[in-house]
Amino acid sequence: MEDLIKRAADLLERSRKVVAFTGAGVSTESGIPDFRSPGGIWEKYEPVYYQDFLDDEEARRRYWLRSRATYPVLRDAIPNPTHLALVELEKMGKLDCIITQNIDRLHHKAGSLPEKIIEIHGNSAFAVCLGCRRNYPREEIQNLLEENDGIAVPHCPECKGFLKDATISFGQSMPEEETKEAMLRAQECDLMFTLGSSLVVYPAAYLPRYAHQAGAKLIIINMTATPLDHLADVVIHGKTGEVLRRIVNEIRMKL
Repeated sequence: MEDLIKRAADLLERSRKVVAFTGAGVSTESGIPDFRSPGGIWEKYEPVYYQDFLDDEEARRRYWLRSRATYPVLRDAIPNPTHLALVELEKMGKLDCIITQNIDRLHHKAGSLPEKIIEIHGNSAFAVCLGCRRNYPREEIQNLLEENDGIAVPHCPECKGFLKDATISFGQSMPEEETKEAMLRAQECDLMFTLGSSLVVYPAAYLPRYAHQAGAKLIIINMTATPLDHLADVVIHGKTGEVLRRIVNEIRMKL
């Protein structure tokens, strides 16, 4: 692995527009269950599709039952070595932006600049009204749900529309502005490195392909193989925090 660490560090050190693409494997190192792994949240709570949420009151009840149970896990999680290493790369001037599939806001908590973070699957910090599009702090909604057990589906105080977490559900379109920005960054970078992503969730998993097709180098760091490993210049299988920390240390020695 040492040779791979050095190769990855060399690519990062020589690149000028670097994009990090982070997935669920980064969050698991902060104690947040991987939605796709055995024993994950999907096994405990059946996911609710977006159209069902819009059409069916029972689906909305199931959605908020799940959200009420899982939100504290996201809220209370703390950044891990991967998040902190990305902050360090940013301070070194070696990171242009972070595109994340994760909704936990741990990149913000770690200290990454908000303007450098693109959340393509939304985030758990807010709930949004599907009627008037007002945002509400998610913690306020959690307090409402916990203080009033009879309230199963929260509504907007202003227009009475349905509230939903500001995250992307199955069947829901990705946020237009963030998606456009992510595609632009992918096509303009000269290096993308993916961290903790299985690269099987589309359309997000197209981004490393776009970067590669535009001529960027590609580094993949993940516990297991991904469908894009054959496109990568460097593939390292291991914990993202441990691997990235070693890469950052290698770069630091060169500066």
